[in-house]
Amino acid sequence: MIISGHQKRGAFTLMEMLLVLGIIALLIGMGTVMMKDVLGDAEEGRAKGDIAGLTASVIRYKTKGGLYPTTSQGLKALVVRPSDGPQPKSYKSLLKEEALYDPWGNLYQYRYPGKFNTDSYDIFSVGKDGKEGTEDDVSNW
Repeated sequence: MIISGHQKRGAFTLMEMLLVLGIIALLIGMGTVMMKDVLGDAEEGRAKGDIAGLTASVIRYKTKGGLYPTTSQGLKALVVRPSDGPQPKSYKSLLKEEALYDPWGNLYQYRYPGKFNTDSYDIFSVGKDGKEGTEDDVSNW
């Protein structure tokens, strides 16, 4: 017997379910787009941190060895003793090989003397596109 004239519902209608699922799909889609920008920022942030670490290692190399690695020796000189060019007075491996790669899998680039830091050296990543001189490059200048 129904007293108030209203029946008690026990389930959602198909329309209500579709509306909720549509809202959830919209939120997931918006979140995915926003996360893409966050992940791009994270890769760039990691590259900046890596370059700061490489800079510190190059300074340690010069402090121990008395000179900077040449452009041809590159950052590899921080991993293994150079076999060519001027040799450091004292040598100690400062990094592991994997530290020489940016978040996009490209080798960090090194130039001494620098094109932009003419009194020292340039360290940079060619960025996601793998091309030097484009907007996505990350550098120490």
